[in-house]
Amino acid sequence: MGKISQDVLLERAESEFLKGDFAKALRSYGLILEDYPSLDEARVGVVLSDLGMESEEEAQALFDYYQLIKNEKENASDIIDSFLENLDSSKQKLQELLVAPWEEQVEYSDGIRYSDFLASVKSRGSFKKTFEDIMFSTKVVITNKDEFIDFVTRLSQEGFDEMALGYLDASVSLFGNDQEILALYHVVSGAHK
Repeated sequence: MGKISQDVLLERAESEFLKGDFAKALRSYGLILEDYPSLDEARVGVVLSDLGMESEEEAQALFDYYQLIKNEKENASDIIDSFLENLDSSKQKLQELLVAPWEEQVEYSDGIRYSDFLASVKSRGSFKKTFEDIMFSTKVVITNKDEFIDFVTRLSQEGFDEMALGYLDASVSLFGNDQEILALYHVVSGAHK
């Protein structure tokens, strides 16, 4: 029995990708690469399927863009690689910022995870008291946008407006026009009016 044509295999993999079944698409693209190791569409498919398991929206957007340019530009796969490199770089910068916005990156051993900090707040009954006790000796390690929003909001509610603004100013450029982050400026400025 002969090989199935690469077009049929690509159609199957693309269909799985478009349905959001990224694990299946990843396997299908991987199988295509075994028979056609230099096929850019399969290589891009593997990378975008892997990305899709982490971030469906980003993967779908890049996939759609690749579909638009692949027949028009000889270097379409290089363009996608460049986007992915920039995406990885931006995520790394964001991660560094969320861990310690105004200083170098901190290891968990040098700080307290936000979830552990909140557990301490709950047991002590006061965000303000808990934060005041650690603010000069321990860093609060924030690892995602939701934690960041909650932390800045609570800082503002407890009267740490300048500190909340410092966190916002240090991070707003990395979040771009994220409306949730921009809305925090209204929360901080309106907290004690």
